[in-house]
Amino acid sequence: MSADQIVVLLVRCGLVLLFLPFSALDKIFNFSGAVGQASETFSARPLAIAAIVAGLGIEIVMSLGIILGIADRLCAFVMAGYCALTALLWKRFWATGDFWTGPASRGRGLFWDFLKNLSLGAGFLLITVGPTGSGLNHLLHDPFGSTYPYG
Repeated sequence: MSADQIVVLLVRCGLVLLFLPFSALDKIFNFSGAVGQASETFSARPLAIAAIVAGLGIEIVMSLGIILGIADRLCAFVMAGYCALTALLWKRFWATGDFWTGPASRGRGLFWDFLKNLSLGAGFLLITVGPTGSGLNHLLHDPFGSTYPYG
C-alpha cells in the first residue's frame, strides 16, 4: 500500500470512527438505553426497537463499505442522510425552550450536536460527489460502483 493509500484509509477510518466501532458498540452493549432514547421520538416501543436495529445496521454496513471502498459512494450517501436524519430526530435544539437562556442551556448543547451531525454528513457527501462534483453522475449511473480509493 502506498503512502497516499494509507492516508486515504486513515481519513476514511476517522470519518466513520464515531459510528464504527463506538456508536455501534454502544447500541449493542446498551441496547435498552438506546431504545429508551429512541422512545423519546417513537412512542411505540416496536418502532423504537426497529429504529435502533436499522441504525445499527446502517452504522456497521455503510461504515465498512466506506472503509473498504465497496459501493462507497452509495454508502457515504446513506451515511450523510443518516447524519441529517439523526440530527433532526435527536438533536432537536428548537424543542427545549431554553436555547436563549444562556450558554449552559440544553438547547445550546443540542444545537452544537445538531451542527456536528450536519457537518459530518457533509464530509460523507464529499465521498459521494468527489472534489469536483462529478461523483454524483457516477452515483446516479452506477450506484453500487466504487471510487476505488486504494488503486
